[in-house]
Amino acid sequence: MRLSIVFSIISLSFLTLFTFGQRKNTEFKYYIKKLNASIKVDGQEEQAWSSCAVASDFHMVLPMDTSKAMVRTDVKMAYDKDHLYILAVCYKSKNQPYMVESLKRDFNFGKNDNFLLFMDPFNDQTNGFTFGSNAAGAQWDGLLYDGGKADLNWDNKWSSAVSYDDEKWIWEASIPFKTIRYKNGITTWGIQFSRLDITKAEKSSWAPVPRQFPTASLAYTGQLIWDEPPPEAGTNISVIPYVLGGGSKNHEANKPTNYRRQIGVDAKIAVTSSLNLDLTVNPDFSQVEVDRQVTNLDRFELFFPERRQFFIENGDQFNNFGYNTIRPFFSRRIGLNAPIQFGARLSGKLNKDWRMGFMNMQTDRVTDTKTPVQNYTVFALQRRVFSRSNLGLIFVNRNQILSRDEKDPSYLLNPFNRNIGIEYNLASANNLWTGKAFLLRSLSNSKSKEDWVHAANLQYSSKKWLASWQQEYVGKQYTADVGYVPRKDYFKLTPGIARFFFVKNPKIASHSVKIESFNFFDRSFNFTENTTFMAYTLALRNQSTFTQWVSNDYIKLLQPFDPTNFNKDTLARGTKHQWNAIGNQFTSKPQQLLTYSFSTRFGGYYQNGTRTFISVDLGYRFQPFVSATLSASYNHINLPQPWNKTTFWLVGPRIDVTFTNTLFFTTFIQYNNQQQNINLNTRLQWRYKPASDLFIVYTDNYYPAPFNVKNRALVLKFNYWWNL
Repeated sequence: MRLSIVFSIISLSFLTLFTFGQRKNTEFKYYIKKLNASIKVDGQEEQAWSSCAVASDFHMVLPMDTSKAMVRTDVKMAYDKDHLYILAVCYKSKNQPYMVESLKRDFNFGKNDNFLLFMDPFNDQTNGFTFGSNAAGAQWDGLLYDGGKADLNWDNKWSSAVSYDDEKWIWEASIPFKTIRYKNGITTWGIQFSRLDITKAEKSSWAPVPRQFPTASLAYTGQLIWDEPPPEAGTNISVIPYVLGGGSKNHEANKPTNYRRQIGVDAKIAVTSSLNLDLTVNPDFSQVEVDRQVTNLDRFELFFPERRQFFIENGDQFNNFGYNTIRPFFSRRIGLNAPIQFGARLSGKLNKDWRMGFMNMQTDRVTDTKTPVQNYTVFALQRRVFSRSNLGLIFVNRNQILSRDEKDPSYLLNPFNRNIGIEYNLASANNLWTGKAFLLRSLSNSKSKEDWVHAANLQYSSKKWLASWQQEYVGKQYTADVGYVPRKDYFKLTPGIARFFFVKNPKIASHSVKIESFNFFDRSFNFTENTTFMAYTLALRNQSTFTQWVSNDYIKLLQPFDPTNFNKDTLARGTKHQWNAIGNQFTSKPQQLLTYSFSTRFGGYYQNGTRTFISVDLGYRFQPFVSATLSASYNHINLPQPWNKTTFWLVGPRIDVTFTNTLFFTTFIQYNNQQQNINLNTRLQWRYKPASDLFIVYTDNYYPAPFNVKNRALVLKFNYWWNL
């Protein structure tokens, strides 16, 4: 424990050394002016745009970042008292076809010709918004956090249109000031324009971005200079009621059909132009796409991302505290096993340096499982330090609320659980150095000194080198009931290094070698687990990639484990296992109608066994209306008795039909013989007005054999976004 604390202190000391630096791209300025004439959003460059400045001369980011872009892109921006406008003219070779998957919203970036806008309204290089479109007019919108990561689950009201001819396609958009959050009076925002032309295999940006970073990186934005402070958004209150009807039937339990008639409401209230209050009463998330199934051969709980809209906006303040496998708060813990009664969330910017989030949710009682009413409270506070780094604080509380008839022992287990933590996030001005250090403690009925977590990491990302160091300690009694911490009672060290090589070859963009080692120890610093991984990657100029890797694994089991996760038998605690494996991955170039990728793994496994893994993904686009994909994975495990040979198949065909950019139909099937389940999910969505939808969702679950129905459900949901 003491040794691990020393490691964390040393790492934190290194984090503070790389924080300072000059802001990049300050010479890239776009001067935006207020319009007197009105703009009709139709994808046409009408006369009103003639007085606006033009941002052009884009810089190539990929395949190389040493020259100007080959394809021409011109951008104009303007505003009036209610809206921010943008026009992007994306030129191409004459009669060159555009490449898109479909009209699906929030499309796959790498498989669509597209133009994207990245906005930093606070000019803090940390948080912002992204809007855009593919060449067929499918919309893209999301929140930016952690200096340039995009959360595309965010959804709000705005409008856009696309037109095209033989030599160009034009995207025009109108974004209400009420849709975005910004501080009144600030006249300089961060801004970046990004273009992807798949046929030319070129990604470009207005302000130059090093090729190792995404164009969303807010460290490399230019500046949007306003001729006067942006207009105040004024009263900004949105009410979003919904009505729902449907039914479900559990055929396994032979129960009668359960009919649903439900109403609820969400509300969004702008307390200030940068601070938002979200309220929800009796929310329903039946329209959210079901989780993709996976073949589970892991010893620990798997992670599935949050998809529910209420938890998305500014959700990074809560969900991104810690690491992927050490999360003191994970919103999916709320409302999955008990319906949510109501909730409130206050989140956003207090000023340029301070950011806060407060959330309170309450779930209803469930008599069948003896689950009482639960109340959840999360408070997060963040203070910017230096140029792009910040200090954060989080407090998480789960508390039971018992009624008189629930005063029996079965309801009194773990009546509360609390977590408190502090975190330092490093991001240097040029984004070359990033890192994190945090300290957590859990509080519950259990009194223990082993309820601490501390961890730190540091990463250096240059054009030729990627070097990283990460360490973690999780105490044996650390508990996060509203978090995601699948593994406890360990200390972990993870060093890694990669070297990139660039050659003057018309077909090769780069190749690289990477070595990484994952090392686990117990509380006494005894070695318990290691994976050492080495990979070679070849990146072609047409954007296809190939990776070949080898690895060595050693595991000393600290708990009994079934290596097939199929309820056959378990390997004993304390047994030691070691093996080698080899594999590869390939992803085809995106500039074709048929795309494909595959990955393989061959080698040893537990108990001197073997494991073979093959995964294939196929996609075909019928532009621009239909995208069909097929994902399939095969696992073959050969072990001594009593497991013998075990084979797992996971197959998932999917079809997305986009009749227009407001009418979508999605259907996919998942066959998983490990879970002995076939799942069918279909969803029809009609966006009859911006952010207002009609959903029809049908789900079905079957046994693979003899194909008996487990359960099925049909839901019709209608919501309306009403601005007061």
